[in-house]
Amino acid sequence: MPNEISTRLKADPKKAALFRGGIEAIVRADHGDPFAILGMHQDGADAPVEVRAFFPGAERAWVIDSATGEPAAEMHRLHDDGFLAAVMPDRRQRFRYRLRVAFPLATLEFEDAYRFGQILGELDLHLIAEGNHLRAYERLGAHPREIDGVAGVAFAVWAPNARRVSVVGDFCEWDGRRLPMRKRVEAGVWEIFVPHAGAGDRYKFEIKGPEGEMLPLKADPYAFEAEMRPATASVVHGLPSYGWQDHSWMHDRAHAQDREAPVSVYEVHLGSWARVPEEDNRFLTYDELAERLIPYARDLGFTHIELLPITEHPFDGSWGYQPIGLYAPTKRHGGPEDFKRFVDACHREGLGVILDWVPGHFPTDQHGLGLFDGTHLYEHSDPRQGFHMDWNTLIYNFGRREVSNFLLGNALFWLEQYHLDGLRVDAVASMLYLDYSRKEGEWIPNQFGGRENLESIAFLKRMNELTFGRHDGATTIAEESTAWPGVSRPTYLGGLGFGYKWNMGWMHDTLNYMSKDPIHRRYHHHHLTFGLLYAFSENFVLPLSHDEVVHGKGSLIEKMPGDAWQKFANLRAYYAFMWTHPGKKLLFMGGEFAQWREWNDAASLDWHLLDEPLHRGMRDLIRELNGLYRDEPALHQLDTDPAGFEWIEANDSDNSVLTFLRKGRDPEHVFIVVCNFTPVPREGYRVGVPYAGRYVTRLNTDDTRFGGSGVSPGEAVDAEEVSWHGRPWSLNLTLPPLGTVVLERRESTR
Repeated sequence: MPNEISTRLKADPKKAALFRGGIEAIVRADHGDPFAILGMHQDGADAPVEVRAFFPGAERAWVIDSATGEPAAEMHRLHDDGFLAAVMPDRRQRFRYRLRVAFPLATLEFEDAYRFGQILGELDLHLIAEGNHLRAYERLGAHPREIDGVAGVAFAVWAPNARRVSVVGDFCEWDGRRLPMRKRVEAGVWEIFVPHAGAGDRYKFEIKGPEGEMLPLKADPYAFEAEMRPATASVVHGLPSYGWQDHSWMHDRAHAQDREAPVSVYEVHLGSWARVPEEDNRFLTYDELAERLIPYARDLGFTHIELLPITEHPFDGSWGYQPIGLYAPTKRHGGPEDFKRFVDACHREGLGVILDWVPGHFPTDQHGLGLFDGTHLYEHSDPRQGFHMDWNTLIYNFGRREVSNFLLGNALFWLEQYHLDGLRVDAVASMLYLDYSRKEGEWIPNQFGGRENLESIAFLKRMNELTFGRHDGATTIAEESTAWPGVSRPTYLGGLGFGYKWNMGWMHDTLNYMSKDPIHRRYHHHHLTFGLLYAFSENFVLPLSHDEVVHGKGSLIEKMPGDAWQKFANLRAYYAFMWTHPGKKLLFMGGEFAQWREWNDAASLDWHLLDEPLHRGMRDLIRELNGLYRDEPALHQLDTDPAGFEWIEANDSDNSVLTFLRKGRDPEHVFIVVCNFTPVPREGYRVGVPYAGRYVTRLNTDDTRFGGSGVSPGEAVDAEEVSWHGRPWSLNLTLPPLGTVVLERRESTR
């Protein structure tokens, strides 16, 4: 040991023992406070300045005065594994320095990470510990920045129970001994500024658990970018910057997603909407998707695109529903700025973008959140609360304020940083009930003995309050399949606060009906009408989603009975029933042109089918339905208000015919919808109407343009003063087989 250090330590044996113990802990990568040992130090105000460093494999090292570029001292080896120190008796004032280190193959000069001070401010730490730092993503994670004129990356990670945390990556040869971090005990956050790191560097966190056990390398929970799977490292990126061009959309979007607006959603899995088979079946990039998907959805008249989760996930087969990188758009299609361009392009074409968001659970992959610091940090420790048996995933501990804050901040992150217009929250039912998919004895009741997950409910309410309170015009949509009351009612009225709720009951009942042979439909007639008993209890979206065309369920067209022509006629009639039924609309990709094959997440949609007239006709029908729905207030303005709907005849089960009326704020501007769900044309079918006038056929699913047989009630029908269905006027109609017709009332009979 050099004389300067030896002399000083001999005078204080206790201090010498602590110092040697600190060196050993640094060398073993087992020191919880490396800044207490490494970097520049002084024993007192007038004591000599000393610099210590640890570089495994270093042969020699020098302290370089940054002001002059000249060596201030050569460092001496205090440990064979590479712990070095230099005491400078002639230096009594701290100064800026660099390190020059000679390795066997090269001599490098660089800034010392341990000469920089604390990264996080006291307010940040207070808010993180309080669980109320809704912009924690601006502080935690990896952020390129400049400190004291030096460019580098500030790393910070929450791991309160860890014994030691190091950042490892391309900048330190993935050696966990090189960059152990400082623990800010106020909030359990570890931090370090790495001056020689930069954007594009790969990194992870090396963590020792509370008992000294070495954990698998962990990806950064706040990473803004990640490697392309199967690689799992995080990538230094910083908050994505972008010059948005969607000001007009953002200013007006509240009107585009309001309950009185026409909302028609095209649900898309970006990884299989289309691929490039000529190039090893690769994914389309975000830019390629912008060039192809946006004009396609816009041409078909959809108002929104809903994306299956694009948050980073390791397994393609999860479709994104088992995410690990909640703050990173998946690398499969490009980087963060690329995804921003995609959203911006959607907005400039008048399309909203909804993200399928998964706050209910996360996968058990070793590089993920599970046992993050050697303890059950993000998940419940008791598997009766913390393990989802259906999906073999872990469940967030919503009662832990830091975990809730992590998720709340994430919801706001996507709305703010990526201008997303809404969050469709996955599997809400699994979050509401403690006994969801569990047998007796497999769950723990809440504090009142009930099965409601009070912590999760509080989280969902807070998430909705923040979304609507902080982002004008943004909305939320719940995938919730139970009879939980008030899902889409404001929290101040006792609801959960969502903007909309998927109507799973309507979907199941109507698909069950449509799958029946028409000869048997009379016995299941009220599967189609039952939904109107509760249609206005929530702000509903009618979903024909990806869940209905996977796992052996078959495609929508395959669910239809009969020969090929009847299958297409059934589906056309059903789509028209859906588009004229109260509620917003959602259709999964491929359904618009009646893809025969069940959805396969690893292959493109069967676009070649559009060469065939029946498939092309189905697509054209969807375009016309969307146009009618968007253009006519009577079909969307009172979607969530019982004043917008009246049954004309709901009980004609013998003929399997349904007749109803839709209207908007103008009560006399009405549309009449008649659905014939048998393959029998019906002539002279009388329908009661409330007003005199001419009723013009606006849509007929049996039109030859769509692949139908051409049976039609005619271009227009005049109301006759014949009382029918309890109404003073009526129409004498010809109903097409397996067809739906939509008629608009015009006052004049000329």
